[in-house]
Amino acid sequence: MIDPSIFLVSIFNGLLYASVLFLLSSGLNLIYGVMRIVNLAHGNIFAFGAYACVWLLIAFGIESLPATAWYILPPLFGGAVAAVIAIMVEPTLLRPVYKRPEEFQLIMTFGVLLVLADLMLLLFGPMPLAAREPFFAMGVVDFGGITFPNYNFLVILLGIFVAALLWFLIYRTRLGVMLRATSLDQSMAQAMGVNVKRLMTMTFVIGAFIAGVAGAFLAIKDTATLTLGVNTLVYAFIVMVIGGLGSMKGAFIASLIVGYLRVAVTLLYPEAELMLLWLITAGILLARPQGLFGGR
Repeated sequence: MIDPSIFLVSIFNGLLYASVLFLLSSGLNLIYGVMRIVNLAHGNIFAFGAYACVWLLIAFGIESLPATAWYILPPLFGGAVAAVIAIMVEPTLLRPVYKRPEEFQLIMTFGVLLVLADLMLLLFGPMPLAAREPFFAMGVVDFGGITFPNYNFLVILLGIFVAALLWFLIYRTRLGVMLRATSLDQSMAQAMGVNVKRLMTMTFVIGAFIAGVAGAFLAIKDTATLTLGVNTLVYAFIVMVIGGLGSMKGAFIASLIVGYLRVAVTLLYPEAELMLLWLITAGILLARPQGLFGGR
C-alpha cells in the first residue's frame, strides 16, 4: 500500500516532469510543424537560456533584484538570449538547406548543436553554474512529512500557461492561420501573400524563446551544465515520437505520459527508466510511425 503523501507528491512530480518536457518539445514541434526541420540544436539553445539566466543572477547578485523579479527577469533574459541565437542561426545557416534533403538539415542542426556546446564552454567554463536562491526562497509545502518545493508548482503553472498560450496563438489568431497554412502548403501560402521566410524566422525565434525560458526555470531549480541540453533533448524527442511530429496536442499528452512513466519507474525500478521509454518509443515507431496524434 502506497502512502497517500508519497502518492500525492508523485502526482506533482509527474506534472513537473511533464511541464519541463512540454516546454522543450513544444518549441521543437512548432518549428517542425511549420518549417519541417528536426532541429537538433534546440537542446543547446535550451541550455544557453539556462546558462544566461544563472549568469545574470550570479553577475549582478540576488540582492540587487526585488524578490518578485527573481522569477521574471532572469528567465526572460534566458529566453531573450535564446531568441537572439535563433535570429542569427536561422537566416544564415538553416535557410539555405530548407529545400535540401533531410540529412543535410540534420547535419546542419547537429553542427549548430556542437558549436553552441563549445561556445558555452568558452563563455561559462566547464563547471556547472548554480544560483538556487530563488528556488529555496519560495519554501516548501509539507504532505505528511514529505515536502514538495513551491518553486516546482511555478514550473508546472508555466507549462500549463505556455500550452494554453500556444493553443490560442495557433487556433485563435491570424498568425496561427498563417502558421497552419504554411505548414500545409508553403507555395500556396506564399501565393496568398504570406511572407514565408519572415514567418519561418518568427517561428524559429518563438520556439527558441520558449526553450530558453524553460531552460532558465530549470536551471534555477537545479544547475546549468554543458550536458543539460543533450540530456533533455533525448526526452524531448521521445515525446515528439510518441505524440507525433508537429502535433502540439500530441506533445502535451505525450509529455504527461512520459512524465508519469518516469515517476512510476523511478519509484519501482529506477535502473529501467530510459530503457522502458525507448522500448515504448520503438513500439510506437513500429505500430504507428506517425505517433499518437501525428498525420501520415
